[in-house]
Amino acid sequence: MINFEEELKKFHPSLEIEEAEDAIYNQDLTDLADLLVKMVKESQTLVEE
Repeated sequence: MINFEEELKKFHPSLEIEEAEDAIYNQDLTDLADLLVKMVKESQTLVEE
């Protein structure tokens, strides 16, 4: 039978995963809400002109 406590002690995350996490979390990603806010601001600017 598998001893999960022993297996967890042996576990070491791979460097690839840690590097991927850093790359993902350190990016400034624009999401849909950011795009919508930008579009609304631009449309308001065009209407005011």
